Amino acid sequence: MIKNLEVNNNSNVRISKLFVNKIVGLLKNEFNFSISSLLVNFVSANQIIKINKKFLDHNYSTDIITFSYSAESKVIDSEIYISVEDAESNAEKFGVTFTDEILRLVIHGILHLLGYDDKTPELNAKMKRIENRLFKKFSNLLFSGNK
Repeated sequence: MIKNLEVNNNSNVRISKLFVNKIVGLLKNEFNFSISSLLVNFVSANQIIKINKKFLDHNYSTDIITFSYSAESKVIDSEIYISVEDAESNAEKFGVTFTDEILRLVIHGILHLLGYDDKTPELNAKMKRIENRLFKKFSNLLFSGNK
């Protein structure tokens, strides 16, 4: 288990804390960062809409929101909120499993916390390339023989 990592599931969908720990561990090895505090929260679409409204002034649901409180780029002190309903919808839309989508979202969230951005087409393309590479690499490690 990763020290200073907490996984909260406020949804009615079963999500393995061990799986999230494994993903974060692989990302720590890949990017050589440390964790001061990391909370990964699985929430409903309604909960993420409230967070999106309150902190980002957006009145809609989204699959993931990250908040970084880190003073250093290689020390994570952060929160990640993942909408379970949006993850389920994305999985269906892209023809992947829910577990695959959770893997992709955790990778995406950590990339944001490490300073990657997707606000412009160029930055989005760069971040997506890294995300896809990590997804493939980690998927092979996490699911070898299970897919």
